[in-house]
Amino acid sequence: MSSKLQNFVKFGRTIICVGRNYRAHASELGNPIPSEPFVFLKPVSSYITQGQDIKLPLGASEIHHEVELGVVIGSRCSSVTESNIPDHIGGYFLALDMTDRNRQKSAQTKGLPWTVAKGFDTACPVSDFVPKDRIPDPQNVDLWLKVNGNLRQSGNTKLMIFPVKKLISWISERITLEEGDVILTGTPEGVGPVRSGDIIECGLGDITKMKYSIK
Repeated sequence: MSSKLQNFVKFGRTIICVGRNYRAHASELGNPIPSEPFVFLKPVSSYITQGQDIKLPLGASEIHHEVELGVVIGSRCSSVTESNIPDHIGGYFLALDMTDRNRQKSAQTKGLPWTVAKGFDTACPVSDFVPKDRIPDPQNVDLWLKVNGNLRQSGNTKLMIFPVKKLISWISERITLEEGDVILTGTPEGVGPVRSGDIIECGLGDITKMKYSIK
């Protein structure tokens, strides 16, 4: 795999997010359990890395945190079978899918895309790159998130409805993935609002963690 994968934020072209991939999270928001993967996009302009702050968008009244396992694509991936997916995974990372919940609900009601609710500046905070040999089984990784020291989210990737290999294969049949592109694989239950001045801490078990301030 290319060493430049460590800088996926700088050269990756696509952020594909998976919605409703944990039953408890879908239920807590009153959404049906999907029968096939449900995906949407974030612009790469929404990336931020540690040392930067999450900035609440103008006019937003309810911004939610969603902690997720991210996958970095290591090589071109088009119509790839599940059995061959491991060869195309370059590594992993920890991500936050920050969400303007009221704008998302408004868009859902009108049958409109979620772009503004999911793609605002600073809506995709990420950790450093995690080499894939540090996560030998992406279906057994703990996810946790705290706000101001209080535990909000705690789950394990084994609870995904659609596992990582299934997600990447399904997406690759519809969208060609290139080196440095990423997939956010969904969030466990416990999402909730943050406010200016809050501190988010989150982690992939004890593999990696990150901290962001809300401004």
